[in-house]
Amino acid sequence: MKVLKTVESVRLFVQKNKAEGKVLGFVPTMGALHDGHISLLKAGMKDCDVLIVSIFVNPLQFNDLNDLNLYPRTPEKDMEMLEDAGCDMVFMPAADEIYPDKPNFTYALGDLEYKLEGKFRPGHFQGVAHVVDRLFSIVTPDKAYFGVKDYQQVLIIKKMVSLTHAKVEIIPCATLREFDGLAMSSRNARLTPEQRAGAGVIYQTLSQVPEMAKKMDVKNVKDWVEDRINNTPFMQVEYFEMADPETLDTLFHLANGKSVGLFVAVFCGKVRLIDNLFFVF
Repeated sequence: MKVLKTVESVRLFVQKNKAEGKVLGFVPTMGALHDGHISLLKAGMKDCDVLIVSIFVNPLQFNDLNDLNLYPRTPEKDMEMLEDAGCDMVFMPAADEIYPDKPNFTYALGDLEYKLEGKFRPGHFQGVAHVVDRLFSIVTPDKAYFGVKDYQQVLIIKKMVSLTHAKVEIIPCATLREFDGLAMSSRNARLTPEQRAGAGVIYQTLSQVPEMAKKMDVKNVKDWVEDRINNTPFMQVEYFEMADPETLDTLFHLANGKSVGLFVAVFCGKVRLIDNLFFVF
């Protein structure tokens, strides 16, 4: 497994493999890897000849400096996991390799960037678009793999690709979960044992919504979800929305046969966790 740190070295690696006719798969990450990340790598191995993973904690997508400073960093463990999984190359750039100059433009992402996560993390999705666009321009992958735990992020990246005309296929992959349903996330490492013990309530609650929605209107379902999670020690809902999976528009009434997306952000202590679930009403 090669570990490269400069844009030039990555481009040479890519050029060599493309000249040999190989299909390149790419998994962008911020490190602190877990089995969810490895599942993206494994998905790529089914489609691609060469798998590239980037590890870069992107400062542009953090609207909270404290959150950036506290983001877990485990480079030695990450390297071991990637080597064991069969990764071909890891790109670990410094910030000035990704941003030799501070970006001075924005992407026309539409109202998608202001809904759900965007409402509570202003500027976050512009930061995501900038770093993924930059990484795509360096790695020029054929396929890129993203987890749907960050569902809105996947929609944003697809929008960005449509704007830039990047020749890459975006492949969403299923969320991996812990034994109690908690979505795997690098942020889970920051939970205390007491906080972690109750964090499974997020997914357990979402899983009951399809049945509850048959008995209650949308407002009462939202109240029920928030009450159930907020009554768990250390937990405080930031938002819960039932939304159209394509547009992320809030749903105020559910229609038979229509897809519904459930989106939630919860503070567990000071750690912010997100999750989602989809069902047909």
